[in-house]
Amino acid sequence: MKVIAFPRTVQGSGASRRLRIAGHTPGIIYGGTAAPMNISLDHNALYHALKKEAFHSTILDMDVDGKVEKVLLRDFQVHAYKQLVLHADFQRVDPNQKIHVKVPLHFVNADISPAVKLGAGIISHVLTELDITCLPKDLPEFLEVDLSGMELGHSLHVADLKLPAGVSVVQAKENPTIATASKPGGSKADAAETPAAAEEKK
Repeated sequence: MKVIAFPRTVQGSGASRRLRIAGHTPGIIYGGTAAPMNISLDHNALYHALKKEAFHSTILDMDVDGKVEKVLLRDFQVHAYKQLVLHADFQRVDPNQKIHVKVPLHFVNADISPAVKLGAGIISHVLTELDITCLPKDLPEFLEVDLSGMELGHSLHVADLKLPAGVSVVQAKENPTIATASKPGGSKADAAETPAAAEEKK
């Protein structure tokens, strides 16, 4: 994904305020062996890019005056109540060094799982993203979580995931839960037997 930026020579709160009035957002590129670079970005383009999931979890091609660098979005600040992006931070990426980044989880096949199809249950997503580490070339846009085997009363954990080659999960605790399957509390489904349970009694 390509991002167009412009060099920013004037700093300070007053200069940043004037930039925002002119429709630009101040930012910075840091990391690597080069010195940090102050930049500005078109506000509307950045605002809409931030709505895209991929913008937060993929390597970006940052074009500053015709020179393109590989970067990751590391942080951004928005106004408390206005639709205004105040600042954005980008980190340079070294193709030979592993990066540490959060990627979103995409849950699939819940509707065909035994918990939902046979047990009239619901599957709750405990996590929506995971911290991973990998080389930039191995960075996935997202991690797919297959729920087709989920049964009532069971949970899915990080260890159950099939990770792409070269990708490792950075875990704050051992084998955290990703999703759980249960019946809705207080619903008629709580008192009803699942078709599988009824069949076992025959």
